Amino acid sequence: MSDGATLPADLVRAGCDLRVVLGRIVRRLRQGHAAGDLTLSEISVLSRLDRDGPATPGALAEEERVRPQAMGATLAALEQRQLVERRAHPDDGRCVVMSVTAAGQTILVDRRCVNTQRVARALDEFSLAEQRQLVVAIPLLEKLAQRL
Repeated sequence: MSDGATLPADLVRAGCDLRVVLGRIVRRLRQGHAAGDLTLSEISVLSRLDRDGPATPGALAEEERVRPQAMGATLAALEQRQLVERRAHPDDGRCVVMSVTAAGQTILVDRRCVNTQRVARALDEFSLAEQRQLVVAIPLLEKLAQRL
């Protein structure tokens, strides 16, 4: 809460537990990350451009909640690997918009496939009831991500 009120102990505990378990999941997914692979920031930006379409570097920085300088470095690395391209903004030629290239889309598809298969194999070891609980929780986790 932003008003300085104390949060209930059970919410603080749930927040801690959720942070720990999500961190563990992310670390396990990263374990498949090899030297030379894209960073999580690069994957996040590529995914956003693929999902939402072309965007200005400033808009991407805002959406990813990073400083414009950090976004510039991320975009430069992606552009150097020819995974994104810059074009003049269609309405304001003084600005640029970034978009994912065909090579960038291929990387995303390959990476999604590998990680999706890993998660699906792990989920296959859960009971049907547990699988349903996890599926139901996905929109709530997305809502939580938007509020952080």
